[in-house]
Amino acid sequence: MKLVFASNNKNKIIEIKHQLPPEIELLSLEDIGCFEEIPETAETIEGNAILKADYVTKNYGYNCFADDTGLEVEALNGAPGVYSARYAGEAKDANANINKLLHELEGKDNRNARFKTVITLNLDGSQHLFTGIVEGKITNYRAGDKGFGYDPVFCPGGKTLTFAQIPLEEKALLSHRGRAVAQLIQFLKK
Repeated sequence: MKLVFASNNKNKIIEIKHQLPPEIELLSLEDIGCFEEIPETAETIEGNAILKADYVTKNYGYNCFADDTGLEVEALNGAPGVYSARYAGEAKDANANINKLLHELEGKDNRNARFKTVITLNLDGSQHLFTGIVEGKITNYRAGDKGFGYDPVFCPGGKTLTFAQIPLEEKALLSHRGRAVAQLIQFLKK
């Protein structure tokens, strides 16, 4: 089975390829010749995942899936949420996003947060959504050199290491994206 993953984020592609069984061939947007920026204008994480999947299906005709992820911080009323990638501006600079987040949390005792990933699958004319959530805390400083995005400051519940310190295999079992991908795989195997 060939499936397009509506992303050019090489880190996400590596994480997801690592989880997929060998009978599913993963194609990136680059593989299908899609080089334009797909609009992410929805007000929700679910909405953005749907927009991206629908864009690929409509314009390229492929069965595909797309994801959107947000970091929701309790003390910031759920921010950055749907704006996680652009929290510090349109440049989508992970370091600037982390700097802004740590600055916003200065002096706050409540550092509870959760990562939420929604995957939209467009398959043979029908649409399915899968949601993965992981609860955790925002650390006071960066730790680790694995992962991407907010991984260096997110410590999943029950762990003392950030996602950026955890090996990919373990992260796949714990993470929001890993949980959503596991649901996607289970659905595709039916």
